[in-house]
Amino acid sequence: MSQLSDFHRERIRAILDVSVLMPVITIKHPDEAVPLCQALFDGGIRVMEITLRTEHGAKAIKDVRAALPDAWVGAGTVTCLAQYRQAEAAGAQFIITPGITESLLEFSLTSEAPLLPGISTASELMLGYCLGYREFKFFPADVAGGIPALKAFRGPFPDVTFCPTGGIRRDTAGDYLVLSNVQTVGGSWLTPEELVTNKDWAGIECLAAASLSDLSC
Repeated sequence: MSQLSDFHRERIRAILDVSVLMPVITIKHPDEAVPLCQALFDGGIRVMEITLRTEHGAKAIKDVRAALPDAWVGAGTVTCLAQYRQAEAAGAQFIITPGITESLLEFSLTSEAPLLPGISTASELMLGYCLGYREFKFFPADVAGGIPALKAFRGPFPDVTFCPTGGIRRDTAGDYLVLSNVQTVGGSWLTPEELVTNKDWAGIECLAAASLSDLSC
């Protein structure tokens, strides 16, 4: 059975090491992608998860990669191989899924864009673990058990690191990050709809900077 390469693990580790916060970004209008991500970057965010929840996701990844060469730009909400390939073609530097399938786990073993697979149960985690995965997205974190679940995972899987996402807020992010098996927290609170709709990029920048400041106190 093939195993995850050192390259893939090192790439995912590097991404998770860059920033304790990973914004989950859904682009509803293509002209918003670059200024939105620029505002996040200026606020101190270095890793962007641009979801494929809309038809603008792939183009947004391509545009943001060109505009922000010093940021890590990945594709989120990837649910099938066709989307994985679409994200690769757009230049995504990593892939995040809300859940896992054997085909996605195996495809990523040889992909240029490494995978952070999404899990919510120990059984799902074990599917990835057997292939060498040690970094996972925990989703949807809040309804899948939250902090108590992550503490429980620590016993049987002491070498696994998580990026919990789903239902996490600015005021609860720190509670997750104090856990020894949590490296990064993902969330959509960094891109509130009202600020994006109003193109309040300065407000987005301030929110990103303040959110990071909260976690350094």
